Amino acid sequence: MNYFFQNPVADQLRNEGRVEGRVEGRIEDRIEMILRILELRGIEVSESVRLRVQGCSDLEQLKVWSERAVHVTDPADLFAPERGQ
Repeated sequence: MNYFFQNPVADQLRNEGRVEGRVEGRIEDRIEMILRILELRGIEVSESVRLRVQGCSDLEQLKVWSERAVHVTDPADLFAPERGQ
């Protein structure tokens, strides 16, 4: 028998928790990916750059940085302003 508590509010909270967990997982994966790309390219990452990347919780910003990680030669260039701004 399944006696799991059924309530619309509880269901909504559970679903919101799942969504938040997935987003947090994507953020953590993206952070690891950025740092790993730089490492595999032989680019030394300073502690300040590492902390800035690890401290970011904006998935869209992390996407921009991950795209830049493929091309930059200086990790500080990850944080350059967008062109045209």
